Amino acid sequence: QLQLVESGGGLVQLGGSLRLSCVASGFTLNYYVIGWFRQAPGKEREGVSCISSSGGSIKYVDSVKGRFTISRDNAKNTVYLQMNSLRPEDTAVYYCAAVRRGSCPPLKSPYDYWGQGTQVTVSS
Repeated sequence: QLQLVESGGGLVQLGGSLRLSCVASGFTLNYYVIGWFRQAPGKEREGVSCISSSGGSIKYVDSVKGRFTISRDNAKNTVYLQMNSLRPEDTAVYYCAAVRRGSCPPLKSPYDYWGQGTQVTVSS
């Protein structure tokens, strides 16, 4: 069974940090772009970051630049999202997704596989 599983979410105070993990099972991530997305209550899903299959190309939404870092360890079939200096507006369910291609796709392009999401809550 092909699936992605996120972990690492939780409750953190303003300015705190969390590291999210996205582990793939049933397939290898080596040939896949991985994107991190988030969805807050009452809002549309938003693309947060994307990393190419090689890890050589990375993109971030402007609101997280300088605070979030995406990385991947293909040997562990895992992608990470390090989130620092968290703000209440970062509160959302965070999802990872995979699409079989080399480079990050255009915004709102479809992804092949999605995880179930992990809740991140930042209190002020």
